Amino acid sequence: MSAKAVREYDGKLLLAHWLLRTPIPASSVSSTRSKFVQPATRLAHVGIDAAFLSTDKTVFSQQVQAQLDNLEQTHPWLLTMKLVAKPDQLIKRRGKSGLLLLNADWPQVRAWITEYAGKEVVVDHVAGVLKTFLIEPFIPHPANTEYYICINADREGDNILFTHEGGIEVGDVDAKALKLQVKVADAFPTPAAIQTALLTHVPANKHDVLIDFITRLYAVYVDLHFTYLEINPLVVLDPTPELPALVFYLDMAAKVDQTAEFEAGPKWAYARAPQNIGLPQKPGRGVDAGPPLDFPAPFGRELTKEEAYIQELDSKTGASLKLTILNKDGRIWTMVAGGGASVVYSDAIAALGQADELANYGEYSGAPTETQTYEYAKTILDLMTRSPIPHPLGKVLIIGGGIANFTNVASTFKGIVEALTEFKQPLIAHKVRIFVRRGGPNYQEGLRSMRQLGETLGVEIQVFGPETHITEIVPLALTGKGSGLDQSGTATSSTQLSSGNLIQDQLLGSSTPLNAGSRASSPPPPEERMTYFQDQSGDGTDAGHDKNTPFTVHTRSFIYGMQPRAVQGMLDFDFICKREMPSVAAMIYPFGGAHVQKFYWGTKETLLPVFTTMEEAVNKYPEVDTVVNFASCRSVFDSTRDIFRYSNQIRTISIIAEGVPERRARQILWEAKRRNVLIVGPATVGGIKPGCFKIGNTGGMMDNIVASRLYRPGSVAYVSKSGGMSNELNNIISRTADGVYEGVAIGGDRYPGSTFIDHLLRYERDPGCKILVLLGEVGGVEEYKVCEAVKNGTIRKPVIAWCIGTCAKMFATEVQFGHAGALAQSDLETADAKNRALRAAGVIVPETFEKLPLILSQTFQALVKKGIITIRPEPETPKIPIDYSWAQELGLVRKPASFVSTICDDRGQELLYAGMSISDVFKEDIGIGGVLSLLWFKRRLPVYACKFIEMVLMLTADHGPAVSGAHNTIVTARAGKDLVSSLCAGLLTIGDRFGGALDGAAEQFSSAYDKSLSPREFVNSMRKQNKLILGIGHKIKSRTNPDLRVEIIKDYAKAHFPSTPVLDYALAVETLTTSKKDNLILNVDGAIGVLFVDLLRHSGAFTREEAEEYINIGTLNGLFVLGRSIGFIGHFMDQKRLKQGLYRHPWDDISYLTPGNELGRTVASLDSINKKAA
Repeated sequence: MSAKAVREYDGKLLLAHWLLRTPIPASSVSSTRSKFVQPATRLAHVGIDAAFLSTDKTVFSQQVQAQLDNLEQTHPWLLTMKLVAKPDQLIKRRGKSGLLLLNADWPQVRAWITEYAGKEVVVDHVAGVLKTFLIEPFIPHPANTEYYICINADREGDNILFTHEGGIEVGDVDAKALKLQVKVADAFPTPAAIQTALLTHVPANKHDVLIDFITRLYAVYVDLHFTYLEINPLVVLDPTPELPALVFYLDMAAKVDQTAEFEAGPKWAYARAPQNIGLPQKPGRGVDAGPPLDFPAPFGRELTKEEAYIQELDSKTGASLKLTILNKDGRIWTMVAGGGASVVYSDAIAALGQADELANYGEYSGAPTETQTYEYAKTILDLMTRSPIPHPLGKVLIIGGGIANFTNVASTFKGIVEALTEFKQPLIAHKVRIFVRRGGPNYQEGLRSMRQLGETLGVEIQVFGPETHITEIVPLALTGKGSGLDQSGTATSSTQLSSGNLIQDQLLGSSTPLNAGSRASSPPPPEERMTYFQDQSGDGTDAGHDKNTPFTVHTRSFIYGMQPRAVQGMLDFDFICKREMPSVAAMIYPFGGAHVQKFYWGTKETLLPVFTTMEEAVNKYPEVDTVVNFASCRSVFDSTRDIFRYSNQIRTISIIAEGVPERRARQILWEAKRRNVLIVGPATVGGIKPGCFKIGNTGGMMDNIVASRLYRPGSVAYVSKSGGMSNELNNIISRTADGVYEGVAIGGDRYPGSTFIDHLLRYERDPGCKILVLLGEVGGVEEYKVCEAVKNGTIRKPVIAWCIGTCAKMFATEVQFGHAGALAQSDLETADAKNRALRAAGVIVPETFEKLPLILSQTFQALVKKGIITIRPEPETPKIPIDYSWAQELGLVRKPASFVSTICDDRGQELLYAGMSISDVFKEDIGIGGVLSLLWFKRRLPVYACKFIEMVLMLTADHGPAVSGAHNTIVTARAGKDLVSSLCAGLLTIGDRFGGALDGAAEQFSSAYDKSLSPREFVNSMRKQNKLILGIGHKIKSRTNPDLRVEIIKDYAKAHFPSTPVLDYALAVETLTTSKKDNLILNVDGAIGVLFVDLLRHSGAFTREEAEEYINIGTLNGLFVLGRSIGFIGHFMDQKRLKQGLYRHPWDDISYLTPGNELGRTVASLDSINKKAA
């Protein structure tokens, strides 16, 4: 939902800060001296955590008193002024409900809040607990100084309502208030316009101050993206010789556009920052210079812990996750995919008289991940099975949904299956029966997993696909039998395929052979892999633009944004429709340089250009008249305005983004109207013209498009708000009539760019369309324009309509359905009222949505019988090209992997090191030694072993700048090379002579030990072979001057290793070698090598064969490389920090042996020989 109510406290803080700070146009600034004077901001807020009520009422009471005590310190004016106290929980008519304390002093206010805090009250049949209060100064005033002002919005613009009779008995303001409409394209209202339209009944001495106040109020309304702002009473005291007329806004109700947070959020926050309202600043800082604006739940609908958790999940994902608990003791629970579908299921349950048993409303959509669907399902299952006493009739779980456009059904079902498996015993205990219906990409695998689960879970699971009407499982679940309606009723037959998976049948064969003349009958040879299309910019194809038929077989488009999947879907649709040219001419992506992108055309490939600007694209392709705008909600307004610059060519724009601020959406639609441009969206999946053109992801995957026969035109055109439900309409129409002629989803926001009537009038004028279908919903009034067009004869073709959301009347509190616009602001906007009006106007309206297929079938058959519709022969079913990656995901093909990895997995929601999640790595604090043990050895080593690894890395980190590796690193760094190059220069020196003796020492000592050679025999054998004993000897250190690095790890090993036989053997060898020369000690390479052999062999973590393998593959040298890299990087940074110049080795450190002097020989030069010869 975009329009969200805010607390009166927050609304007043926004006004107090911005009324005198928001700029207003010069033309609207009053020239009089009598100006609005901002009253001092004195507001005190009491917000108490009601969770303590259910646990410890004493703690709750203490919390109340502590807050009141704190207010005395932070708001000392409370102690000296007469006050007003009231609940601040979106309660209407507080005065009439006795929830208003007037003209009281502070002790009275304390007592009143103490009495009411935590108390349950009933307002307009809704019960709720009072926990938030507002305290402000009492303003004495005569009744005749009370006025009423309200600013609200509709499709046309903003409406300022004003009446001189405000207060608690204001009455019907719609009937009595004066009104000034500021249309979207209008200039800011002038003082004269305000005075003339609104202040007719106001004393003249208050005109100037009210004009200034109303001007500033409207400026704030616009700038801060309010959608509703009501002040009643607005008190305007009479002016005196000493003071001008003073204005006070006493009671206030407000809503702001939550989707505009990226624009207005910083201003919302700044006005409420502690330093700006006289409170001490709190430690820490958020994203803005103040706290984020809070959007409380409606009174009586406080968020439960579970609802808050799902809301938090929703805020962290691009998908949509919604949950509202209606009746925690209800026996009917739903888990529905799709905003429109979620409403349809609730309607179906309510239509069967079971609304009081409906436990929840919610939806998940937008391709949530497996983990997100698991968390969502787990939350619902926990609530469903929490009661200690099972319901005597058992419970029902409906896992429903429409036919998805791009969500992988199998993937989302994995999370649900995991949650169901986890709750197996509670589900059995509560006698839960589960009914599943879903369609969309990979739905066959998803349904198969559900059926398979039903065989092992121990609860009844019935599973259905898109061949079943979307809500047919509701009567089946609640009454034990289906609706009894013939859901197919098709007028034409379609090819019956054996497996239910059209793609699989085409790849692997089916009982129905494919037409040999299909365009994709065989893959092309390699030399013909690319397809090139001739530039049609000058051939005059499809010249002119008919606003009644914006999409034809010749329509070409630009895709704004990098959306390769959507583009490929459009090209696949073009191919199976046998278009000669792709419908996508180019992509526009401002954030990347101009280039070309490769796509498939059937089984061949083709190239599409990518431009950075609209200007480039338009100049290159003057035949393009459509843009599909995938820009985000933050940038779509600016990008669409840029597209409007070329409205002489671009006649249709589809805006896909959800969350477009309402004011921006209205500006777009009015600019489009001025330029005669058709807008589809925002918040839409798009639309489709079978056989001609499809917008983006409309229609879903190719198998669904073929199943709904969208590759050729039918006779039925529809318009819907919901993108997901448009797929259901495709399915219904293909099964009950001869298919879709055109379908458009106008979008679920409150102000779509085009409306139902815009498209229905197009269909009326299009001779190819014979039946019109309208799927409306609760919220908005656009359906009434259809009523009028049918009544006055503008629309003469048969119209079948249904408005979803009929269940809304059965909920005690306000429920926001899936779409931003799906909320009734008045009785006129309810689904029931609109269905009645449509039926009265002569539109064919079924009794329920479930009967819509039957009504459509009957209407279609009647038109066939009259000869208005002629059933055409069914063309061949196109063969669908399929990407290899998707076929692999469906399990239809296989290929050997190019790589095998057994140490790390980055495919899931969390990185895994040898099966251990990265969060557990930090939770268990395994350190770098533990990480190395996972990634090098694929197992957890004992703590002492991990510590030894870390010791080795520390000991080998550096050995000064003089050694060859560090020297090379320094020289390379001083040559101006980068870090990686300098590090590599140092690492390349590591070998047997420098640092690489670890493996050799380990191999020599362990081999001699394993052969049972005595230390003397080992030393003698190496001398006879003229081989050095690796790991023995040091240039500086000796037995009398031991290497402390060796001593440290020897002592650690003796204290912690289970056994050190190879170390003991090496020390015995050292005794022999040092007897000959004092510096032939066991050096650090040798000590590390032999100790690692002992560790591998005796830690209990490895077999003997594994230990030998790790020694042989160079693991020990890897430790030196890893450790010494630390030092090399240090030397690089040191040289860069010191800004050392290019290194040149000094001449005096080089022995120059010129030719002839190499071995003390002298070779005569040619000149000397020639001289002697002369």
